[in-house]
Amino acid sequence: MIPLAKPYLTEEEAQAAYDTILSGWITQGPRVQEFEEKFAVYTGAPYAVAVSNCTTALHLSMIVAGVGPGDEVICPSLSYIATANAIRYVGATPVFADVLKGSSNLDPVETEKKITSKTRAILVVHQLGMPADINAFHELCGKYQLQLIEDAACAAGSQYMGNKIGFHSELVCFSFHPRKVISTGDGGMITTNRKDYYERLKLLRQHGMSVNDRVRHESDKLIFEEYLEVGYNYRMTDIQASVGIRQLEKLDWIVKERRKIAAQYNTAFNHVPGIILPQEEDGSYCNYQSYSVYLSKDCVIDRNTLMQALLDAGIASRRGVMTIHREKAYQQYNQEELPVSEDINERSIILPLFIPMAQEEVQQVVNVFLRLLFPVPVATGQ
Repeated sequence: MIPLAKPYLTEEEAQAAYDTILSGWITQGPRVQEFEEKFAVYTGAPYAVAVSNCTTALHLSMIVAGVGPGDEVICPSLSYIATANAIRYVGATPVFADVLKGSSNLDPVETEKKITSKTRAILVVHQLGMPADINAFHELCGKYQLQLIEDAACAAGSQYMGNKIGFHSELVCFSFHPRKVISTGDGGMITTNRKDYYERLKLLRQHGMSVNDRVRHESDKLIFEEYLEVGYNYRMTDIQASVGIRQLEKLDWIVKERRKIAAQYNTAFNHVPGIILPQEEDGSYCNYQSYSVYLSKDCVIDRNTLMQALLDAGIASRRGVMTIHREKAYQQYNQEELPVSEDINERSIILPLFIPMAQEEVQQVVNVFLRLLFPVPVATGQ
């Protein structure tokens, strides 16, 4: 079986975790601080705060952005459900806007139509690692005095207008889940360019504690902590951070390798009738966290039949990104149809892409995919 994805973890990550375990400091401590500092340098952001996962990163970002009960936050429905869940965690209402067909990212024009007097923020998602049009959303937020938060769960290593994702906005949230480009088993990071946000994020992730354990441990003077507000246990462990440090060192190489595989798929499937390939807009550099193909209405095989046939041939695949507004948990927010989002969800298929992926595996995916679409051989790559 060729899997859909798998993390790229080596003996270096295992050794880093081993060394951290034997150090005696395994919860949030010096390795977490090191990971934060190096991630901030990598993205070009002034500050980075490590947390337990991207969902908690989004939750804390909502809090520091001042989003609360009675507020509305515009976001895509075409996203993992955590995007909208984080809005509901703070008592606010998610308002779903449609996406662009080419990038599967939030449409600035459709987003502006959804802005009301209750709108407090826009939560933009870099879907499958493809950068959204950040500048367009900064313009919208400036025009209407809104907060911009980036859900960059899939976008570590992606770039927009020559800078890494994480550089552009006040609050950018990353995931290190095993299906992401780099992984710490689970884990998340928030980058910010505001010191006040940075300080409060650190406070909130550890129960609202005024002084964290590492600072008290390293001090040669007696320190008693205070609890300044209701906080959360959203900490990353030093074991996870030690793995993250090693992963971060390889991130640019991993992205380059993923892009090579995506380029092979693009060459093989280019000009093949019935499918539309992922499209990088000008100024975008995608990490290809996933490779998604859209099957147009004139495709000779329907998506689910194709997925089953791939599975029968030993190749895993996945349906297109979910649409949150059609899930049972969000029935009360189903204000209207989102035709582009629904169409992408129903007609897209995600193909295997991971590092290292052997050339034989890439070619097998290409050959089987094309054979299922076209039993009679067709010319490709022209």
